[in-house]
Formats: sequence, C-alpha cells, structure tokens
Amino acid sequence: MRRRILESNGQRSSILSGNTLARGRGLAYILLALALVGCGARTPGTGAYAAPVSADDGLAVGSAEEVGVDVAPLLLAASDISEGQFGEIHSLLLLKDGKLVFEAYFTGHDYAWEAPGFRGARVNWGRDTAHNVHSVGKSITSACVGIAIDKGFISSVDDSVWQYLPDYRHLNTGGKNQITIEHLLAMTSGLAWDEWGASYQDDSNDVIGMWLQSDDPIAYVLAKPLVSEPGTEFTYSGGNMVVLGEIIRNATGMDIEAFSGEYLFQPLGIEPPEWSWINDDVVYAGGDQRMTPREMLILGAMFLNEGAWGGERVLSQQWVAHCASPYPGPDHTWFNYPLRPVPPGEGTWGPRGYAYGWWVHTFRLRGKRCPAYWAFGWGGQRIIVLPEQEAVVVFTAANYTHSDPTPRILTQYILPALERG
Repeated sequence: MRRRILESNGQRSSILSGNTLARGRGLAYILLALALVGCGARTPGTGAYAAPVSADDGLAVGSAEEVGVDVAPLLLAASDISEGQFGEIHSLLLLKDGKLVFEAYFTGHDYAWEAPGFRGARVNWGRDTAHNVHSVGKSITSACVGIAIDKGFISSVDDSVWQYLPDYRHLNTGGKNQITIEHLLAMTSGLAWDEWGASYQDDSNDVIGMWLQSDDPIAYVLAKPLVSEPGTEFTYSGGNMVVLGEIIRNATGMDIEAFSGEYLFQPLGIEPPEWSWINDDVVYAGGDQRMTPREMLILGAMFLNEGAWGGERVLSQQWVAHCASPYPGPDHTWFNYPLRPVPPGEGTWGPRGYAYGWWVHTFRLRGKRCPAYWAFGWGGQRIIVLPEQEAVVVFTAANYTHSDPTPRILTQYILPALERG
C-alpha cells in the first residue's frame, strides 16, 4: 500500500582520558544494562558487554575484542546517550572487519510531521523496529541511479535530464538544457531551491511546496528559474532527487520503489521498504523510507565492500568511488572548504564535500586522517563509512530541532575505540 502521508525529508540545519572513562562507572553500567537491548548486555557484576547476536539477516556478528576494538569508549558512549547528554539518540551500531560488534538501542520518540519538535509517540527502539531514515533515502536514490547505469537503462551521468523527461521539455528554457543527471546527483543543477531557509512545517520551504502547492511535483521543480550555471554552485535540493526518481521511471519502466526493491534491497536480503508518494504518479525519491538500523548497516557494509554483498555485485566499484569522493566543482576546491552552506543545526560537522547523494569529510584523531563518507538524514540518521578503519557506524535519532551530536560521539568515543585496531 502506498504511503502518501507528508513526512518531510532533508537535513537540518577530546580524546577520552582515563579519568573520563572512569567517571560515574557504577551508575553508567546500570543504565547501560537497560540501554544495550540489542547487545544482550548484562547487569553490573556479570559484565556490561556481550557481542551482538545473529539474526539471520546476512550480517556476521562478532565480539569487539576479536576485531581489535576497545569496548570501553563504546560502553561509555551508550551510557552518556542513555543519560541524555546527546539529545535523543535511538540507536548506535558499529561494524568492523565485516562483523557487527556493537549495537545499542534506547527509548525515544517516533517521527511525526505534525507534532511539536517533530516528535510523536514514544518507542522502545530495538533491533526489529523500523525508523524513518529521512534523507538517507537520497543515498538510496543515488544507488538506484548507479544500478540503472550499470544495467544499461541509463547510458551515462553526462546524459541530459531532458532525454528522459519527454513530458516536460516545454520547461527546458533559459539555459536549463545544460542540466545533466550528474548535476542532479551532486546538487548542482542550478535550479532555484530553498530547503534550509524555513521549517519543514512551513509552506515556504520548497519541499513542502512541492508536496502541497502543485499537482505536478516534477513540473514544480523544473519550472524553477536557473540561478547559476549547472555544475558550479551547490544548492541542497530534495527536488533534484524527485526528478531523478522520474528519470528512473522513464528509463526503466519501473517506479523507483519497485526498481529499488528488485535491484537493490532484494540482493541485500532486505525486505523492500515502502516509499512515500506525493501523488498517484510521483514517488518522493528524497527519502522517508523506514528501515531498521541493521538494514541501514547492511547498506553501508555493501558500500564498504565496494558495491558487493554476499559474494554478489550489487553496485559497480566505480559508482561507489563517486559516492566516496566529493564532486570537485569547477575549481576543485570543494573538499573541506567552506564554500558549501550547511543545514541549520548541522554546523558541528564543519566544512564538507558532497558526492553522489553522500557527504564527505576527513576527521582527525591524534593527527591521523580518518576519511569518511556518509548518508545523512535529518534528525540524526547516519550511515557512516570509514574505509581506512574498515568500519561502518549507524545512528538513528530524533534531534530534529537541535544541533547534531553525532560527530562528537564519533570523534570522542567511536574513533578512539577503533584506534586500538
């Protein structure tokens, strides 16, 4: 059944010392025993950590010790999360060397567009509880475009978008003929769009306008004026992704919901999630699928494995490389350079690059570079791929109107835990 409710999608805007690790350890482990539902954690006195259990989902599991991960910072992270030090985090998962070695789940609010702070009913989040992934769905749409190219439905990212949009060629005016599929993927189409200037409950936000102010969402996007030369300026746009969804439909004869189910999710062993539909004809390809954190981790593991899963090729290595390397822009200065505006509340990540539906940044730990790329969903939904650490980190959360704490958790707890390996 098509899900047509309005669920807005987008993005908003010290290394641990021995004393820090010792802080409040008694209470921390009591809280931790309640938080680590997925880890099968035990109460103090019998040990606070147990390796995740196998769930017949295709994920290998193991212990932190066998992959060289220091579990102490991870336990402290879970304790601090459960104490509310990072707003509302719902899950934290770590895959290292191909094995899920840590998972923790917490109580929090489900997403609700109409609710104050976008927080609806309280949920005891767990391994089998699906979560709205918001703009992580943009990375899913990108993967679908890559698969469509791999299978010959689309010839190249350099193709003009108008080649696949015959019903909208009357909107190809004022220099829009230059827009390619790559420009949509890299958020450089040049079309006017304002997604970060107003709340996702405000009609002046273009995402909400696309849902509520037009009978034809594709026309709503393509009718926007061209405000910069395609390929030269970054403007974050859920509308770009919706147009990519329409391109996939016209190129393959399948809507993106069906296409992703057959060519992406089923090969990953994931039950295909429902997508939101703006109307009877147009899928909201900007996100809002509901997935479990383990399913998110599988998607990240496939990217870490350069597009392979279960011994099968799902996505080309070339496409994964494009997702892990930022679109360079005309002057090749877009990586870690403050040209790009960031959404409200997300400034803690600092300057970053944008690739084909993925964000890119290099973290540093004691002078060591830690390159990363991640699928980035509003409120704290993250699939973070750390190639040099051979690791994937997943978060889900409900920090919709607060600053994003996940980079602090990553740099203060997770990267130090991985440094041991």
